[in-house]
Amino acid sequence: MERGGCVYIMTNKENSILYIGVTSDLRARVYEHKTHEYPDSFTAKYNLRFCVYYECFNSIEEAITREKQLKGWTRKKKIRLIESMNSAWEDLWNEIKDF
Repeated sequence: MERGGCVYIMTNKENSILYIGVTSDLRARVYEHKTHEYPDSFTAKYNLRFCVYYECFNSIEEAITREKQLKGWTRKKKIRLIESMNSAWEDLWNEIKDF
């Protein structure tokens, strides 16, 4: 049985740093980023607490493929992607916490 997965983008208050990740449990993973569960992580170091984009897939393999694709994109292209779903760069936690 395949397990689904999500790719997501976290940022900081200034939207100056973008972090792309993949997970099989979006709610739990974003919560870990928001609470700095791992204080030595990249997201904790740069205070990336806002999830501004996510996509969910039927399999974790599809999500991993998409993550690799997004990581290869320019910052400009990533910004266009975020703004296509979330033009105000709002934290999507209120949507995600109910997953």
